Amino acid sequence: MGYQQALEQTIGVPFTEENSVSVLRNGDEIFPAMLEAISNAKETISFLTFVYWKGEIADKFAELFAKKAKEGVKVRVLLDSYGAFPMKKALVELMQSSGVDVVWFRPLARWKVWKMDNRTHRKILICDGKIAFTGGVGIAEEWTGNARNESEWRDTHFKIEGPAVQGIKAAFIENWIEAGNELEINKSNISLSQKAGSTKIQTVRTSASVRWSDIVLLYQSLIELAEKRILIQTAYFNPDYKLVELLTKRAKEGIEVKIIFPGKYTDQRATKIIAGHSFEQLLEAGVELFYYQKTMMHAKVIMIDDELSCIGSANFNHRSMLKDDEINLVIIDSGTSQELRSHFTEDLENSERITNFRWKKRDMVKRVLEVIIRPFKQQL
Repeated sequence: MGYQQALEQTIGVPFTEENSVSVLRNGDEIFPAMLEAISNAKETISFLTFVYWKGEIADKFAELFAKKAKEGVKVRVLLDSYGAFPMKKALVELMQSSGVDVVWFRPLARWKVWKMDNRTHRKILICDGKIAFTGGVGIAEEWTGNARNESEWRDTHFKIEGPAVQGIKAAFIENWIEAGNELEINKSNISLSQKAGSTKIQTVRTSASVRWSDIVLLYQSLIELAEKRILIQTAYFNPDYKLVELLTKRAKEGIEVKIIFPGKYTDQRATKIIAGHSFEQLLEAGVELFYYQKTMMHAKVIMIDDELSCIGSANFNHRSMLKDDEINLVIIDSGTSQELRSHFTEDLENSERITNFRWKKRDMVKRVLEVIIRPFKQQL
């Protein structure tokens, strides 16, 4: 059974065909491509993000959204009220006064208290229903540059064209409707997303749930499908015991398993500490673990064998698997896989391998912190 059939049967979501994917690495490639698409939009712009902080790039996006709204383009901006809380209020006012429809997702001041911990972690930009962007990037100065130092984060984002854009749009609409907006159905017989290439894409969107989401099922399926290698890059590594067992099993079966996550530079120290609870088991099984040393590693990419890739907003942690709304794309394309694997190899050159011997020799302070943080595992 091939990748496509296996994943469609397991996840229950069909692949779309004839798409194109452009891999964008770091802010120097990501932001110009996004800003160009916004500038060229003629009818609609839909933008959703978890992170909208500060910096010149934050100003540029808000100013361009405002400009396009004044030109008559319908601009919808959906901001997570927790992740985008640091955003300058002046930028919100600028957009609103220019005709941008700015909406806050699950406002902290008045949302049901039991849902305050569940956020939308999705990052989506759609222009004219034809071009979409998704991946890991947030709108803040931390993502600018080319990961040259600790001030420029390492991330990967993706430009999508073709029928898969409609699946990404559906993820935006889901959050847009929950935020209190009306559903607008496109009754036109004209397809907004025309054929754009030869890439197959499966769109998997998940919402906060009392059970494990489809992200867990997807990750389990990808690991089981591997025949040669499993390469993972994630900003936050905190998998459930089942995923740890699967990674351990596959490594023992001779599958190459390598994982890169933040090392010296990370924006969440607690998550880095809790990640260590599974290190010994993974290392003893032959899984190769690496701390990225150059800057904050924020990419969320899984590569399986030679043509299967999984990209999107979800990390390899409890929060993405249970608490937050996420969107991931599964891509069947050897060219995309080869490019991502090349980036992975370059990132390894800026990473420090964690050996089992060294890990067992970690100091007592780290061991105590692991015990203290363990009760909060499902929050991270």
